[in-house]
Amino acid sequence: MAARSNLRNRLEHGAALAVRAGLRPLPMSAARACGRALGHLAWHADRRHRAIALDNLARAFPARSERERRAVARDMFRHFGAFAVELLRFSAVSDAEALAQADIEGEEFLRQAYAQGRGVILVTGHFGYWEMQSVVLGLRTPRPTSVLARPLDNPYLHAMLERIRTRSGVQVIYRQGAVRRILRELGANNGVAILIDQHLHSDAVTVDFFGRPAATTSAVAALALRTGAAVIPAFSLPLPGGRYRFVYERPVPAPDADSPDAVGVFTQRCTDVLEMWVRRHPHLWLWMHRRWRAAPGTGEPAVARVSGEPRE
Repeated sequence: MAARSNLRNRLEHGAALAVRAGLRPLPMSAARACGRALGHLAWHADRRHRAIALDNLARAFPARSERERRAVARDMFRHFGAFAVELLRFSAVSDAEALAQADIEGEEFLRQAYAQGRGVILVTGHFGYWEMQSVVLGLRTPRPTSVLARPLDNPYLHAMLERIRTRSGVQVIYRQGAVRRILRELGANNGVAILIDQHLHSDAVTVDFFGRPAATTSAVAALALRTGAAVIPAFSLPLPGGRYRFVYERPVPAPDADSPDAVGVFTQRCTDVLEMWVRRHPHLWLWMHRRWRAAPGTGEPAVARVSGEPRE
């Protein structure tokens, strides 16, 4: 990958600062409308990511018409335009305003999980408003929480996002030395949030996602089986008026640690929950990411679907 120029980084950062300044007087509902308009422009301008999204949707929803799939893809662009703009606007609101904009469901599952004393792993994907959920989680959770993330390519935008993520006390864990840090957090009965929907080249198991093999992080299952931490799915959705609905589900049941392919079965169960939410709200997931990648010289990933209980 070609190195990014410092000029490009500074221009992108300057644009983000200008947008944030312009958004300050606007209510969140207006910021969402502006973001959706920008996302609509991106739908027309970004041919490469539009093609990736339409290809992924055609494979995931073959029974839907091309018109239906294009509508989902177009609304997905609008959603992520709104997501980017609202995140900048969200960074400027007070903690009280952030909490006032959130409807939270399933907090009892978090409290029950922490009561077990072995830590909590929150699993989600690039779905809905996950960044805002981490901010509100830091304000409401009964225990300190960290998020596992990768640095942005632009160091100035990375620093800006880091300030947004940590404003409510949430800490960020990066890949270097991550396992040791996560084990320490879980051992202290704290929470760690992990996104499980990006393609990985290493430390992955291959599970079924929308009927296709997808290389998926094994970290959630391996860490949960090792520590006994509860695995809580977390999802975030838009509500009218620029508000948000943050949902925490019941813990994903863990297989016996000594059962055959326990890590694979556990990872499949977590992925099944994510797929269920994406099927319900397909326009809220990042279809423009190359989630399914072929092995060299083949049409599909080399590893078959992991074995486990049949789906209901």
